[in-house]
Amino acid sequence: MSGPRLSRLLTLETPQRTADGAGGFTGSWQALGDLWAEMKPRSGREVSAGGITLSRVSYRITLRAAPEGSAMRPRPEQRFREGARVYLIRAVAELAHEGRYLVCFADEEAAA
Repeated sequence: MSGPRLSRLLTLETPQRTADGAGGFTGSWQALGDLWAEMKPRSGREVSAGGITLSRVSYRITLRAAPEGSAMRPRPEQRFREGARVYLIRAVAELAHEGRYLVCFADEEAAA
């Protein structure tokens, strides 16, 4: 059995909160680095929220594993970026007991 085909270059980003000086915070994203991945679409649907219709597609994203505690090991609430496209990570699991690959379940949302 062959491994996944890691042919898509994704940038792993983590959320950053910065004090705004008025008791609140502003949010931004910090790039942690680039990872090669295999992406497979899972399902898609339309969601209406606040009068806006969004198209949501779920993906299974496979990439080489990084050790526990490494900044390059994806976590839920982080995201991948591929150009203008953004994939919010919902869950992360090891692909097999050998721990050579991780699988990230992520969603991409776009205004329809």
